[in-house]
Amino acid sequence: MSKTVVIIGGVAGGMSAATRLRRLDPSADIIVLERSSYVSYANCGLPYHVSGVIENRDALILQTPEGLNTRFNLDVRVETEAVEIHPDTKTVVARHVHRGEFTTLQYDVLILSPGASTIIPPIPGVERAMPLRTVEDMDALKAIVNPSQETEQHMGDDVVDMLALGEAKRPSHVTVIGGGFIGVEVAENMRHMGIEVALVEAASQVLAPFDPEMVKPVEDAMRLNGIDLHVNSQAAAIEEHAVVLADGSRIETDLVVLAIGVRPDTSLAKMAGLEVGPRGGIKVDEYLRTSDPSIYAVGDAVEKTDALDGNASLVPLANIANRQGRVVADHIAGLTPRVVPAQVTAIVKVFSLAVASTGWNEKRLKAAGRPYIAVHTHPGQHAGYYPGQALMSLKLLFDPTTHEILGAQGVGTDGVDKRIDVIATAMRGGITAPELMDLELAYAPPFSSAKDPVNMLGYVADNIASGRMEVVQWSELEQLQAEGAVIVDVRTRYEFSRGAIPGALHIPIDDLRNRFVELPRDRKIVVYCQVGQRGHTAAMYLRGMGFNAINLDGGIKTWAASPAKR
Repeated sequence: MSKTVVIIGGVAGGMSAATRLRRLDPSADIIVLERSSYVSYANCGLPYHVSGVIENRDALILQTPEGLNTRFNLDVRVETEAVEIHPDTKTVVARHVHRGEFTTLQYDVLILSPGASTIIPPIPGVERAMPLRTVEDMDALKAIVNPSQETEQHMGDDVVDMLALGEAKRPSHVTVIGGGFIGVEVAENMRHMGIEVALVEAASQVLAPFDPEMVKPVEDAMRLNGIDLHVNSQAAAIEEHAVVLADGSRIETDLVVLAIGVRPDTSLAKMAGLEVGPRGGIKVDEYLRTSDPSIYAVGDAVEKTDALDGNASLVPLANIANRQGRVVADHIAGLTPRVVPAQVTAIVKVFSLAVASTGWNEKRLKAAGRPYIAVHTHPGQHAGYYPGQALMSLKLLFDPTTHEILGAQGVGTDGVDKRIDVIATAMRGGITAPELMDLELAYAPPFSSAKDPVNMLGYVADNIASGRMEVVQWSELEQLQAEGAVIVDVRTRYEFSRGAIPGALHIPIDDLRNRFVELPRDRKIVVYCQVGQRGHTAAMYLRGMGFNAINLDGGIKTWAASPAKR
């Protein structure tokens, strides 16, 4: 006898479960309930269609109910919202969002994929702000900022009413509240259309998953491209033509887009008496079963197990949701899927920059009290003698005892995605930080260097882990100076003339063998260059001469991007 599987919510997790299960079980009755009009779409592409970068709206609609029925024999019911779950009778009550008709469905297995909902702050006038989470949100926003004949076909009644009343016109200024991935993407795409943009972020920086010295190039690029960036700022009220900040200042604006973040949608789960975890998401076991063994949950609504410490975490990423859907389908079909914790690897485009990370950042390691060593490098994406070399900034974090890689971050115009993906793969495979130097990576001058940037991170990590070299971080420099350390700049005279760390003694590296007698032997010597490579050579020479010399990790380039400089 075939089993009936009801799936609440489509998109990544729900549709991955549905299609995988159909491949494994041709006889199952699979019903998918989706409250929106679209069951399978690329929500990561929404900001880019608003601006017209992605011209074809249909390119974002990955599957339709008709197509899913034809290919997979799935009963997909859009504009149908699950309103009640009764685990005791294994029934779901669903309501059509427009007609108001109610239907009761019996299930053998239930899969929850409700996703996450936009965080709406309790500030006056917040109802004036527009979110960007669904296709309907995209259509509404595009109808206002970038209207076209195609857009008009998909307008909701509320947007049509606004346009008819003359209350909406293409804005000349947009304010984005929230500096996470979506907020930054929305801001960039508004600038792409020539609209003036302000971005308001309550934290001290945009893109919270990154450490401050890695975000500085991003914020510089945003300002260079005309975004009026307000960090350490909170929106206190949204008026008809202005956003009022907590300090009383005002941003005159025509439209507000809300991108503060999302929270797990657990309303149905709670109503059904399912257990919610410590982070506020649905609690699931290793095979994504909830506290009711007949009910599974996947995607943004569930808590994941963090790969580093094993604790619960919230990770609203599509690739994880897709994999979870597959795990659930395999388990329902009687297979034993691999259990993989969430490592959290992500990337975002910010104008010409790619900004990527994997694992934990330094802020989180400090907060958890976990020991670590940080390494900063600034390599080119390919050989320096090949035309078009551009520098990137990479940061590696690893355990000082086991040398386990704890996280990595990168920012640059080219090649960042490749390096972070290699490190993410190394982390999954248990490769240590020094062992990165042993990786055989593809090399030709247009693509890399004989020592790839990932290899270079491994060489630096090996020098530190073996005790051959000691480094100091930008955050420690001020304290060392206060304790009497001598700061030595070993760059060229020209480089030194263009700016140096205050109080630094200038001895070019090529003069060091003749001038080391100028340095005191009873004080710590901190050596630095532009990116750390010459500093390493200088520090190694001085250590060989009996000095207590250490190298400034990442050189002045890292220091200049840090809060210490700002």
